[in-house]
Amino acid sequence: MNSLNTDIEKNVLKNAIEHDGRAELKSVVNKLLGSFPELRSSIKDLMSEINQTISRINSLSIDQQISLAKEKYSEILIVEKKNEEHHLPDLKNVRGKVVMRMAPSPSGPLHLGHSRMLILNDEYVKRYGGELILRIEDTNPNNIYPKAYDMIQEDTRWLDVNFTQFVIQSERMELYYTRARELIRMGKAYICKCRVEDFKRDLMESRACPHRNLSPDLMVEQFDRIISGEDKDVKPVLVIKTDLKHPNPAVRDWIAFRIIETPHPHTGKKYRFYPLMNFSVAVDDHELGLTHVIRGMDHLNNTERQKYIFNYFKWDIPEYFHYGLINIQDAILSTTAMRKGIDAGEYRGWDDVRLATLLALRRRGYQKETFRKYWIDSGLNDVNSDFSWEIFNSMNRQFIDHSANRYFFVSDPVKVQIMDSPEIESMIPLYPKESERGFRKYTLNKDQVLYLQKSDINDAKENDILRLKDLYNIIYRDGKWHYLDSENKTKRKIIHWVKEDSPEFEVYRPDSTTDSGFIESDAVKTTGIIQFERYAFVNKTSESYALYLHK
Repeated sequence: MNSLNTDIEKNVLKNAIEHDGRAELKSVVNKLLGSFPELRSSIKDLMSEINQTISRINSLSIDQQISLAKEKYSEILIVEKKNEEHHLPDLKNVRGKVVMRMAPSPSGPLHLGHSRMLILNDEYVKRYGGELILRIEDTNPNNIYPKAYDMIQEDTRWLDVNFTQFVIQSERMELYYTRARELIRMGKAYICKCRVEDFKRDLMESRACPHRNLSPDLMVEQFDRIISGEDKDVKPVLVIKTDLKHPNPAVRDWIAFRIIETPHPHTGKKYRFYPLMNFSVAVDDHELGLTHVIRGMDHLNNTERQKYIFNYFKWDIPEYFHYGLINIQDAILSTTAMRKGIDAGEYRGWDDVRLATLLALRRRGYQKETFRKYWIDSGLNDVNSDFSWEIFNSMNRQFIDHSANRYFFVSDPVKVQIMDSPEIESMIPLYPKESERGFRKYTLNKDQVLYLQKSDINDAKENDILRLKDLYNIIYRDGKWHYLDSENKTKRKIIHWVKEDSPEFEVYRPDSTTDSGFIESDAVKTTGIIQFERYAFVNKTSESYALYLHK
């Protein structure tokens, strides 16, 4: 191999290892031209060699690629330590221990997006010491899944997030009523009975509602009548006074309480006048002693609204940090959509592999350490960004790779007889280059019949040679596959195989498709996370099927 071919192979191999075992032509070419500008004039002539090298390297498993890199180009596996170290920025104005909170609503179990909020809060409390409160915000009886109270706690504990206090807002209604009465008496809140459209129009035009300046004593009386259920003619709301001329209409007088007659799963029919999020959050953040609040940029308006409550009561305002939003593509995150799908029988439950709940991701085989590493490495800033499944999967691979035994699964199989093949015993390691882990042992007969993957042999041409992994070489002649020899040559495409008496098997993928084929017999009794070589990591939960994890 000349020096140019060596450079091509090195770049292709490095690119493949960095991209889940699949080198990408465009990336390889750009890297080559960046390192060797003099190749620009001849790049077209090199495309054939580059494509052949990519095809050869991509035919190897990720383990084989890494082994080849260790053998020939160990330098491409070296990652500078500085690129591995990631730290969250310091919180502002920390004076001793901190008090922080996680505040999900019980509309369902937690999903991938929630894990960011949990882990970031947990990391800061671990850094500074203090309290981490898990607060269930359940003041909307119309959007509660009763089992979520327990599911949220279980999800939080699975992530190794240690909360020191568990709070349920629906158990604090009397506190909210007390604070509401105090604000009314201060002249900072009022009962409004306007039609919704009239109220909104007045705010947009910076005009006071007709009820805004009525007597506080009258307002308190009306408030108590609403709570007791005596006032049923209209559906009044409690409004917090702000600045009617505020440049941001969203911050002008905002609704703090509304009537909901739906029985509450936790408190039944005891209450009917429920606080909206901005009121209950402001009261609880003070009463629970919050020092720092980290929340998404979508809460900027809410923060401004809540500050009015703090200022009216002359409370200390927590230190707020608003982080950029994360766009998680190819993921179902809406608990409303999930519940509809579950009720309709479309999904088997909250742990269906097509969902992005922590239950589903855990069931597929994602490790709790992966979530923590991803969110810490992503950092905390105010810039919106996209979630990277590629990076997330790469991180998860680091945690599972060494513990995952290797097996063969042939999907889309074709039955092939290997003509002239000898009787032979195949010893296949459970993990590359670690004989102490054990072997899978198979005895193959003369003229053995195997299952091979259709895509590996579909375009075979006369005299094409393939290497059956850990077995022997075969050659295509006269429309049949023949035994060639047992010599292991690196340049030959290596494919996997199973014997004809292998059990049927299926892999359920998160895109709703199923891969069907055959699994080697030694893998039947195995459970847990394994790697099907040249296919993917899976979580094998049954003798007959597994859940797709990632490459």
